[in-house]
Amino acid sequence: MSYPMPQVAGDAIAPTVPMPSADPTLPQNDSPAQQAARAAQLAATQAIYTWTTDVPTLPGVPLATSVPKNDEPTIAWFLILIGVGLDIVRNALTVKLGGVDRGELDSPPASYDAALAECDAIEASTEKIAAEHGVHTGGNIFERMIGDVENTIAAAERDAHVALLKGYKDRLEDLMKVEDADGLGGKTPRSIEAYRALFATLPVPGISWMFQADAEFARLRVQGPNNMLITAVGDALPDNFPLSAAQYAAVVNGDTLAAALADERLFLLDYKPLDVLDPGTYGSFAKYAWQPMALFAVPPGGSSLVSVAIQCGQDPIDWPIFTPSPVADKGWGWEMAKFVVQVADGNYHELFTHLARTHLVIEAFAVATHRHLAEAHPVWALLVPHFEGTLFINEQAAISLIAAGGPIDHIFAGTIASSQLATVDARLAFDFHGKMPRADFAARGVGVDSALVDYPYRDDALLVWDAIHEWARQYVDLYYANDADAAADTELAAWAACLAGEAKITGFGPVTTRAQLAEICTMVMFTASAQHAAVNFPQKDIMAFAPAVTGAGWQAAPNGQRGHDKAGWLAMMPPMALALEQLNVLELLGSVHYRPLGDYRSNAFPYPLWFQDPRVTGAQGPLAWFQAALRGVEAEIVARNAGRTQPYPYLQPSLIPTSINI
Repeated sequence: MSYPMPQVAGDAIAPTVPMPSADPTLPQNDSPAQQAARAAQLAATQAIYTWTTDVPTLPGVPLATSVPKNDEPTIAWFLILIGVGLDIVRNALTVKLGGVDRGELDSPPASYDAALAECDAIEASTEKIAAEHGVHTGGNIFERMIGDVENTIAAAERDAHVALLKGYKDRLEDLMKVEDADGLGGKTPRSIEAYRALFATLPVPGISWMFQADAEFARLRVQGPNNMLITAVGDALPDNFPLSAAQYAAVVNGDTLAAALADERLFLLDYKPLDVLDPGTYGSFAKYAWQPMALFAVPPGGSSLVSVAIQCGQDPIDWPIFTPSPVADKGWGWEMAKFVVQVADGNYHELFTHLARTHLVIEAFAVATHRHLAEAHPVWALLVPHFEGTLFINEQAAISLIAAGGPIDHIFAGTIASSQLATVDARLAFDFHGKMPRADFAARGVGVDSALVDYPYRDDALLVWDAIHEWARQYVDLYYANDADAAADTELAAWAACLAGEAKITGFGPVTTRAQLAEICTMVMFTASAQHAAVNFPQKDIMAFAPAVTGAGWQAAPNGQRGHDKAGWLAMMPPMALALEQLNVLELLGSVHYRPLGDYRSNAFPYPLWFQDPRVTGAQGPLAWFQAALRGVEAEIVARNAGRTQPYPYLQPSLIPTSINI
């Protein structure tokens, strides 16, 4: 069914948007007339939501051909985005003006002053839109009673506002881009202080004072941007990682390599999948891509990882093993090796863990759901809020983020063609069931019963997963009386066939039981909300500071640990202009929090509550249970963080958006 917006002044009618039925039904339970109406609605929707595998930047990945109007962001989202963008652009312009004052940039300061004035104009205009979008009592968009349908705006006015806001978004993105005039090589000498100074008007991330510590390097494996790679070694080290017993014993006091292997206390990062990347260039500057291996251990009686050894490539003949050492002559070589790992981790995170395994996977489910589940279907109602904004933000990523001349091309190690190929391969190889949290932890040997006791991502993810799973189970059981109902659902069968076929979701198959359906819905909702939050929001706190994590090396990696210095380590880091572009992009991506998990609303002003069925929304219904469970999860994670050396906030439900909208 569609939800008609109220009539407003001038007889303007806001566009209708799909809303759930107050009484969702399964297709086999409908009358012939109702089934015909469902079929007609699906046929109309299938004409709007169409597949393509020909997006030039992501060839072969099934994506939406275009972004339907109902999938465009809300005014509320644009206002959040533009507020964040203004802060970032003003910071960047302040940095550039400082460079002019120091004689490090040759650009005329008047151009930067004009851009700052433009920011002031954009801010004034967006404040006016926010006020007009608010309630008559004077509350703004963030304070008003969202359910007050009396204060809707006319469709024409809404479209005009959105057009303005889109233009402001595009202009701010232009101002964030790196410019050749800003000097790639630059006259600013590389130093950690200079990288911190790029945060001229923004808070300097705490990681900038901590990233060199070996304990911090180890901590990022379990509560950083990419927590999904650390894997138990098993009973023997890989043949191509010939760490000796003496090397191990020199690092982990009171332990032996044999004991650590026997106790399953060794864990490895292996970046071999990055061999798909061909090293790129930027202008006349070469970039370096590496496929290192890094070993960590949990000491006897311990709970947390410690750093043991790094090999900067796959072949030990070419790449000797580096270890932490108090010997001064080896210290900077070890710092270089850690930087090699962080560059690899940045590429693996952005191309595989983030873009491929959250954004692109969820787009497949979004398109399939709209094409094959009628708006009267209960699973349609359950899943659609978790797709809000995804088609739009993915189209933006395909056009600009991972396109030639975009941030991935500038900042990351591979040629843009090989980075695109890496993302495509990772998306098409994504194992839907194998990547469910418990299955993934078990496959990597890092479950709750492993020697890796201190693993905040795992522990918090399972709390959120279990809450979502029980919400899905209760919801599914409202509409499916038994497994036979699931097996007889023709729309569900078409949906599953689409996902396994044209959507290219590896491992997907027929849905024949209620338990199976609940688990599938859980995985979709978890990936769109919690999993994306876990990989997206650390970009601001950790990855925006280039020396901590970046996308490319700018000098060759060392092939021996001795004889290096701080200047050689700094030379591996990105030029200041690209470090600023990295800051701009990742600060933006990691700062937009819109509509938290459990807050289900329409994406059309005035954003009425989404679910209409009183069996769902009642005081004893599954939605109330879920919202209460999320409050409990929040309290549990806050308590855990109070006892952690470093807090891990990214899976607190209040900080998890419902959908991938940034």
